[in-house]
Amino acid sequence: MFLTQQMFSALIIIAVFVPIIGSIVLFMNMAYEREFRLLTVEKQKAELEKEFEHSQYMQLNAQIHPHFLFNTINLILGLARLDKKKLMIQTLESLSNLLKFKYQVKEYLIPFQKELNYTVYYLTIQQNRFGEFLTIQKDIKDDVLDALVPPYILQTVTENAFKHGLEKKVGKKILSIHCYRDEDIVIIEVSDNGTGLDSTPQQTDSGHGLENIQKRLELLFNREQVNVNLEPLKEGTRVTIQFPYHTEETSEGVSVYEHITRR
Repeated sequence: MFLTQQMFSALIIIAVFVPIIGSIVLFMNMAYEREFRLLTVEKQKAELEKEFEHSQYMQLNAQIHPHFLFNTINLILGLARLDKKKLMIQTLESLSNLLKFKYQVKEYLIPFQKELNYTVYYLTIQQNRFGEFLTIQKDIKDDVLDALVPPYILQTVTENAFKHGLEKKVGKKILSIHCYRDEDIVIIEVSDNGTGLDSTPQQTDSGHGLENIQKRLELLFNREQVNVNLEPLKEGTRVTIQFPYHTEETSEGVSVYEHITRR
């Protein structure tokens, strides 16, 4: 059988272009596999970063000041020696609730009402400790009770008000807590009439627990939406914290955590 000129030309064309087409397909397949590997690596990287942020956030949450525990244990021992059973039981219950809350809460955000309840346990211990020398003033607006806040944020600020100001104050001690909304911004103000800020240059905001709060807020919100401020008063100190207002469900119908992690 003889090949016609047309058949011979077709075979030549096939012999030339088939390897070229095969090479193109091979390169396309290699490029696809490379892109797939890159996407997989990026996904794994994002998951690792997310896990790192979660680990970092929970590590910041888990910090407990041994200073407070030491003072609370001394208070309980003192109440026991004075046979003040009612106050001793109340203090033990408050401490138990504090520790239970501390080690059970693992959420990034909790309702402000829950955070307020937790802080009240802490304030009950301090009230039992200082008695009539301590006055606690609370002005909590109803429209912030459903706001989602990082756990321990209010308790951290109040604890540092005692640690850095009120414990050193001689005589009447006053702690004021004011929480309200300014449109879509939650504002927490905690002020005290303590000894105030030191004038030494070594003192920084981190000594008042604000660095911890700043880091936790920045892990959840855009930095532009967060403000943490420490300012001296004529008598004492005031800490102001601002961050976006969110509730359990966003307007899109997704959880706040999902909304934040998609930013």
